[in-house]
Amino acid sequence: MAKDATPPNNSTLKSDGAMTEMITQYLQIKNALANDNGKDAASAGDAFVESMGKMDNNSMPADKKKIWDNISDDAKEMAEHIAKSADKIEHQREHFDMLSKDMYDMVKSFGSGQKLYQDFCPMYNDKKGATWLSENKEIKNPYFGKKMQTCGSIKEEIE
Repeated sequence: MAKDATPPNNSTLKSDGAMTEMITQYLQIKNALANDNGKDAASAGDAFVESMGKMDNNSMPADKKKIWDNISDDAKEMAEHIAKSADKIEHQREHFDMLSKDMYDMVKSFGSGQKLYQDFCPMYNDKKGATWLSENKEIKNPYFGKKMQTCGSIKEEIE
């Protein structure tokens, strides 16, 4: 480390770790829904909510804190619905649609530490379409699962 470089403080490291966990759990929700597995999606939803509690928003710069404060309550509510609905996969998918919008905003604001893809399904929600984040280029649609697994396209690469 250069002499004039400021070492990251523990709260920054804590928030970065929490964001990494949230992305991991979000991707687990996505993969479970793509495989028509509501139970695994529910477990990942619980873990997502737990990771959200690890974010240290008190140490965030004001602009990032404002973004977090605007997104976090909604994201938490969506993840809680997913967690409580293991036997209602269509309900989980509705909330995943909204969670995906929140996650996109979080990743754009806080970074992801990995390459992600924003994918788009034109058929979901009465052909209004919906997006989701993925760690792979290969399309595995969480909104239709195995019924229409490859429906969709990459909309954006996020570094």
